[in-house]
Amino acid sequence: MVKNKTIKRIGIDARFYGPIGKGLGRYTQEIVDNIIKLDTVNEYVVFLTKDNFDDFACDGRRVTKVLANVRWYSLAEQIVMPHLLRRQKLDLVHFPHFNVPFFYFGKFVVTIHDLILIKYPTIRATTLSPWFYWLKNLAYRVVIWSAVWRSKKIITVSEFTKQDILKYFGIKESKVVVSYEGVANLAKGRETLFDFGDDKDMFLRYNIDKPFLLYVGNVYPHKNLERLLEVFAKLHKKYHKNLQLVLVGKEDYFYEKLKVKATNLNLWQAKGLSPIIFSGYVSDAELEILFKRALAYVFPSLYEGFGLPPLEAMAKGCPVVSSDRSSMPEILGEAAIYFDPEKLEDMVSKISLLVDDENLREELKHRGYQQVKKYSWWECARLTHEVYKKVVYDQTGT
Repeated sequence: MVKNKTIKRIGIDARFYGPIGKGLGRYTQEIVDNIIKLDTVNEYVVFLTKDNFDDFACDGRRVTKVLANVRWYSLAEQIVMPHLLRRQKLDLVHFPHFNVPFFYFGKFVVTIHDLILIKYPTIRATTLSPWFYWLKNLAYRVVIWSAVWRSKKIITVSEFTKQDILKYFGIKESKVVVSYEGVANLAKGRETLFDFGDDKDMFLRYNIDKPFLLYVGNVYPHKNLERLLEVFAKLHKKYHKNLQLVLVGKEDYFYEKLKVKATNLNLWQAKGLSPIIFSGYVSDAELEILFKRALAYVFPSLYEGFGLPPLEAMAKGCPVVSSDRSSMPEILGEAAIYFDPEKLEDMVSKISLLVDDENLREELKHRGYQQVKKYSWWECARLTHEVYKKVVYDQTGT
């Protein structure tokens, strides 16, 4: 039996799929899940690790799972992955991150989410020795240069990042396609901000007993959390003593460093009530409650390729005050209040404005509901699928 030549065999490197890949995991999962529903013609081969192999379900006819238990950013990725990919005789591979194996020579498209490691290289963002960090950063630059120049198409998540890629790599504009990420679960938030009500036990567990500002995410240097602590110290001392700052994120080396700074600012202690709360990891259900009950979500980042967390806050009815850098004005539009993330007084002023003005918070809440409607994972997958078709059928890419 001769296979129909219009049916293509497309591979997706889904090793980031699901929670193990954090933000990249969400992107990869949404792309994979939606594209295999959207495309009823082509065959798909989805590469997964032992940690997420069972998380992805497929029908076994048009979609095949392949175990690729290869750690990302490793030497094995460069040696083993090309062999696994070649064995599947693929017409196209989509790598949802820059880490394309150097020795894979088949046709591929790649998603570049940002250029943080190029624009913000710093040993403060790692626990490695300086020598090893800079060696690893050099390897990253080689790999991303190879991925950009050898790919048939580049998918990116904002016009801002597209312009970054064009400026840094000097490639043709036609090679880069923007496909915005989506926002999941657009349920509206509750109207009550300060009555902890049925969720009282959860707030007691986290020592939250006052109106609070919220940040969710990691604490890498470009996230600018050290300056946010300095801003909050001023807010708490001069204007808003009856206010807390809740920082949600998995406990790691960088959060431990931030706790030291919070202690030095007299904002945190290991036991008891403190102005700053380090919650550690929280479940999705608890995170939704925090979004709904926070006075505002604060996003002080110096650089973001897309910036999904503030959109997720908006989807839950949480007003957003954000950095005015990189992609944030493009993504958040008129649904946020903006500050200069390198000017402490501007940050203090804008956050204080939002804390004091209930009408402004309500206005931003309703603007946020409208803003998140612009971002759909289905549309993201549809545009990604269009890129696949253009490359495998039109035989174009540059």
